[in-house]
Amino acid sequence: MCFGLANHALAEDGYDLWLRYQPLESAARARYAPRIAALVAPGESATIRAAVDELDRGYRGMFGQPLARRQVVQDGAVLVARAGAPLLAGLELPFAKLGNGGYLIRSATLHGKRVTIIAGNTDQGALYGVFRFLKLIQTGQPIDALDIADAPKLQVRVLNHWDNLNGHVERGYAGLSIWDWQKLPRFNDPRYTDYARANAAIGINGTVLTNVNANADILRPDYLEKVKALAAVFRPYGIRVYLTARFSAPIELGGLKTADPLDPQVRAWWKSKIDEIYTVIPDFGGLLVKANSEGQPGPADYHRTHAEGANMLADALAPHHGIVMWRAFVYAAENAEDRHKQAYTEFQPLDGKFRDNVLVQVKNGAIDFQPREPFHPLFGAMPHTPLMMEFQITKEYLGFATHLAYLGTMWEEALSADTHRPGSVAKVLETQVEPGAVTGMAGVANIGNDRNWSGSQFDQANWYAFGRFAWDPEAKADAVARDWARMTWGNDPAVVGPVLRMMMGSREAVVDYMTPLGLGHQMATGHHYGPGPWIADLKRPEWNPVYYARAAPDGIGFDRTRTGSDALSQYAPEVAKAWGSLDTVPDSLLLWFHHVPWDYRMKSGRTLWDALVIHYDTGVDHVRAMQADWAGLRGKVDAQRWAEVRDFLAIQLDEAIWWRDASIAYFQSIAKRPLPAGHKPPAHDLDYYKAITTPYAPGQAG
Repeated sequence: MCFGLANHALAEDGYDLWLRYQPLESAARARYAPRIAALVAPGESATIRAAVDELDRGYRGMFGQPLARRQVVQDGAVLVARAGAPLLAGLELPFAKLGNGGYLIRSATLHGKRVTIIAGNTDQGALYGVFRFLKLIQTGQPIDALDIADAPKLQVRVLNHWDNLNGHVERGYAGLSIWDWQKLPRFNDPRYTDYARANAAIGINGTVLTNVNANADILRPDYLEKVKALAAVFRPYGIRVYLTARFSAPIELGGLKTADPLDPQVRAWWKSKIDEIYTVIPDFGGLLVKANSEGQPGPADYHRTHAEGANMLADALAPHHGIVMWRAFVYAAENAEDRHKQAYTEFQPLDGKFRDNVLVQVKNGAIDFQPREPFHPLFGAMPHTPLMMEFQITKEYLGFATHLAYLGTMWEEALSADTHRPGSVAKVLETQVEPGAVTGMAGVANIGNDRNWSGSQFDQANWYAFGRFAWDPEAKADAVARDWARMTWGNDPAVVGPVLRMMMGSREAVVDYMTPLGLGHQMATGHHYGPGPWIADLKRPEWNPVYYARAAPDGIGFDRTRTGSDALSQYAPEVAKAWGSLDTVPDSLLLWFHHVPWDYRMKSGRTLWDALVIHYDTGVDHVRAMQADWAGLRGKVDAQRWAEVRDFLAIQLDEAIWWRDASIAYFQSIAKRPLPAGHKPPAHDLDYYKAITTPYAPGQAG
């Protein structure tokens, strides 16, 4: 039986990501080869050359020989072009619907020859089409009668690198930063090109190179020359560079006494600096700003609003067609309001007051990238302001690189949520607030200088999935996972089936053994590694896990109804009604919105206490099931990657049991209830778990 790809025994380390281009088996080569006899690519732009090179690279890998390049059309030719190319004259192809980034792939007859046309309105669109065409072959799809037209639903699709200039990656679990600032601009690591290829393959068109906890030095002339070198590598792949702006840069770099956004000298400094950036990097994308959040400087330091701060930068960027991405992740220690409410309280009254080239960047949930959160109440609440989604690809709260947790299911859950203001979160993101307004999605990158890029083989799937959801926020997590599995592990159904089963249940397993039934932020201090539901001694209330669980003898959960913080009032009435009632709130969000007694009867008929314990054990059991699935794949995937995943699953099981036992020990000390029948007690007493410290866990801030 032919599954398309051959030789699972070859050693691999994961470097090639979803661009492995493994040799095809003989039957597949025979099926595809007549349809790809030669390549015709009119145009000599750097992007078209990148597309041609990629097509040749893929052909060499899968067919074992170079792809013949021709100047004239022949049977089996693949024609890579942009709209308006003379060879396409008279074909009446539907370019109008493709926009700037879309593409079509069509089987056609041209000058009496059977050909495959890959084209877009722009060279970048044609490049995306080439990657899609190669994916069809990688995943064993037919290519003899193609009629594909696809275009991104969002314009700005960016990775946010939380990389510091010293090489440390905040919340990064894949080694150090891939940007070697010391060697730039003289030396461009070939890895930068592979980074660009991998991103272009999934439609990502922008990269923010530096941490949101910004360092003003990145705006110095010497660093701008380094950024220029990276921009030159990325440009053929349609990727723009962006930088984070430290709001106090006029003081730190410009010697001013203030960074007040309404001060004429401050405005002039930013205009001059941004003009300088565009002189060095003409296609610079714009700035990302974290302001007045977690100690970062911002306009509130001068009693100005977020809109006044963002608009100052937007005005300086507008002549260059640059954008500002202004993060809505704000909360303050001196603010006693429920942290869930603070971003809405600060930003919703500013709806319609931001410039047209400002995107307000909103996290998927109101707290902080938790294993599960309800969708952020700002989505749908600012109809006159472009909002962009911020997802976290790196798993700060989901077990770092060693826990298998496919985030596509989380993102589909958030994007498909109905805001009733109107429609889904995805529709809010896709709908321009006015003609020409910018749309976008950002993902906090999980990339480092580890050989496999993301710290683990399966964490590559989250980078891949982000690109797919940024291209189409209405994508389906299972379809995305299936494509990734086939491109990464091969087309054998005996491999793809177990891999999909592992992936699709993995995030729910993490929720179960970490934060079941709507609990949130139960992680240990600072690094967010391991359980710490008892922590109550941090200087800011909302940094303490006890703030969120509110476990007490009378019950557990955070009351966000009218009798509590009333955070539910920030949602549309239909949402508030559904989540505000114990009869209709889903079990998965129960403790997020309600404080309920330990003996509260769940919809299953179990008490809350029993259900909590069962969820912890269900999460652990799923990890064991993943181990069994993976063990069955020995010999069906390459030995090196198989062994790494096996070892990481063993770590995950150990830590899932740690989470389960520590959490049950703590909550049982308060609930004073016996465990349900058949569920064993924690291996140690509560003091044992409280005594565990991991001060050198990776990815800490700083």
